[in-house]
Amino acid sequence: MSLPRQINSIDPNQNHLLAALTPTERERIVPHLQLVAMPLGSVLYESGARLSHVYFPTNCIVSLLHTLKDGGSAELSLVGSEGLIGIALFMGGETTLSRAIVQSAGYAYRLSSKRIKEEFHHNGDLQLLLLRYTQVLITQMAQTAVCNRYHTIDQQLCRWLLLYLDRLPCNKLTMTQQLIANTLGVRREGVTEAASRLQKLGIVL
Repeated sequence: MSLPRQINSIDPNQNHLLAALTPTERERIVPHLQLVAMPLGSVLYESGARLSHVYFPTNCIVSLLHTLKDGGSAELSLVGSEGLIGIALFMGGETTLSRAIVQSAGYAYRLSSKRIKEEFHHNGDLQLLLLRYTQVLITQMAQTAVCNRYHTIDQQLCRWLLLYLDRLPCNKLTMTQQLIANTLGVRREGVTEAASRLQKLGIVL
């Protein structure tokens, strides 16, 4: 399957982690990167599945979700051009409890599990960069847990919107209320009411 012509404008440096590579690391890593399309709703991996790649988003957004047996779910964190998906591969695991699904379409560069492990164990600047990013991701998860426990639906929705808009090139977000409800782990009616209150305040259009 051939990719659209616009991919010529997709550069690895659009991902902040790849942009921070040293020249030596860039020479080793960039030739092994593969640009892949990230369609809306596509699942990069399921909970418990063996990971084969890490993904470096350039202009897409991926949601990491915890899914329950009854089908319910709640978002743990968001990953955009600031990070990568698949930290378990260099943190000593092959699987993860989260589900990774594309929430905003775009493109990403992926790197095989073998290659990311080799680069991580060089014990160089990339290792430090990935560990710092992991710390940031854990912090985001902790903040999400506290927000989900103590904040109102209005506050949760505002935080969620800000996280998404920080990772988008514009202030326009296309998303159904049902998808937002599934992401936040709340009722659709609650999202509808919260969105209506934010519209009256002029926060969203």
